Amino acid sequence: MASSLNSIILPGYLTSFQETANGSHSSSLISTDLTQRSHLLSDHHKGLTLTSNSWNAKTPVLAHTSVCVSKSMRWWEKTLKPNMIEINSAQELVNTLSNSGDRLVILQFYSPGCGGCKALHPKICQLAESSPKAIFLQVNYEELKPMCQSLHIHVLPFFRFYRGHEGKICSFSCTVATIKKFKDALLKNKSDGCNLGPAKGLEESELLTLASNGQISSYNNSPSKSNEDDLLVKKMNLLLA
Repeated sequence: MASSLNSIILPGYLTSFQETANGSHSSSLISTDLTQRSHLLSDHHKGLTLTSNSWNAKTPVLAHTSVCVSKSMRWWEKTLKPNMIEINSAQELVNTLSNSGDRLVILQFYSPGCGGCKALHPKICQLAESSPKAIFLQVNYEELKPMCQSLHIHVLPFFRFYRGHEGKICSFSCTVATIKKFKDALLKNKSDGCNLGPAKGLEESELLTLASNGQISSYNNSPSKSNEDDLLVKKMNLLLA
């Protein structure tokens, strides 16, 4: 009888059965063990909070997975070069362009959710490394959407090239498949320019729009901004040294 009972008991319960001196099984031991295991199973299900529809989103595994995915999606922060600067406001963009001297400035508009932007990012980083005298400014469309709309940016990724007193010299959109367009523009404007006056930066109409929307304090170089501008120039010189 003992062997036949053991043959149908669940594996997890085999060690709970002990034979008495006359060969019978201890029912008290069985009852106690089953009660303990019932509590364990109950606690286990409470911890998982498993329902017919979904898992509890508060479980540590899901939380850690969410954090890891969030960090892994920040592709735009990877492989950045010293001459690549993230723009955080419209005022910072205006100040940076107006204090760039005769350097070539490449303004890139991107979005974290843009597949074409993500695919192009490593190529742009390589080109930035091979053009250390140029300044690459990155603008996150999602973070600065009002500014981008004021500048009439409607397609991503999008690029604008600026140089000194000339201001904007070209603008276009390109992808990995049409990267030659970017390379040609970079090669054409890569050589040092002539300092024939202060950097122009954005168009006056664009500056007026940004100012009217309260995104910049002023579109003119005022004395109150001189110290801030001097610090910005020093920072850019250090990046390009």
